[in-house]
Amino acid sequence: MNVMSKRPAVLCLIAMLAVPASGSVAAQELDPYEGEVGTTVLGSPPADLTGLNAGPEIEGFIAARSGDRMKVMSADGTSTVIAISEGTEIRGSGGFLGLNRSKLGMDSLLNGLPVTARTVEWGGGLVASRVELKSKDLKTAAMIRNGTAQGFAEQTAATEALRGRMGDIDKYNIKGTTNVYFDTGKWRLTPMAEAELCAAASQAESMNNALLLVVGYTDSVGSQEYNQVLSERRAGRVVNYLQQSCGWKPYRMLTPTGMAEADPMADNTTAAGRRQNRRVSVNILVSKGLDGL
Repeated sequence: MNVMSKRPAVLCLIAMLAVPASGSVAAQELDPYEGEVGTTVLGSPPADLTGLNAGPEIEGFIAARSGDRMKVMSADGTSTVIAISEGTEIRGSGGFLGLNRSKLGMDSLLNGLPVTARTVEWGGGLVASRVELKSKDLKTAAMIRNGTAQGFAEQTAATEALRGRMGDIDKYNIKGTTNVYFDTGKWRLTPMAEAELCAAASQAESMNNALLLVVGYTDSVGSQEYNQVLSERRAGRVVNYLQQSCGWKPYRMLTPTGMAEADPMADNTTAAGRRQNRRVSVNILVSKGLDGL
């Protein structure tokens, strides 16, 4: 359901605290919750991966990077931690029928990139033997990261935000908010939520220069630490669906934020109120300087 935001002050705080995805999320050591494939990888993975048992092929987008590990989130919301070694082959594809392939370095594995990883089993976890990505996706991610946004003149505000330089929310008009809701302790999307997210993306697409700011929340059940992680997982799941299933471009997405049980929408002492608080808000923003252009 689309409603106008009633909390510009909270959105202001969220915007000022927004940081690139490679920051706080990548630095956290997360306990495995439902939907995440847990791994225990001790030490540095070997450079020679020959002879190791084959693991699953993981397809999704890079949700976080920390040293020689990356977290890949799949379309169903499952996230898998995969180690990268000197023996990992990283390839980009492009050109006619994808036949123009180039070998890449570990620094090309940027947050937000869609990837396909072939894995082997090692040390109780998974090590990537090969990571494949599309060169055009890498080019887009690198442009956002490095701020070379000549090709995205209409998205200057989004690029600046993703680089952690967004000012306060007073520079933006809030054009609408869509809330989707979750079961207790879960971050899986219902079919209704999926439909509402694509409707929100379609609404934003019809507006010139629109950006999306995704914020996750929980009810008051559980510890603050658990709820913080849960709210981030919910926000990440929504971002994943918006980009992979609704076609929303990553460079038009502000950094998602988890707010745990802060800013409740309803009374947490009632079951009905807690249901309303287990939500992710998708806010449509347009820079005041670009609104109407």
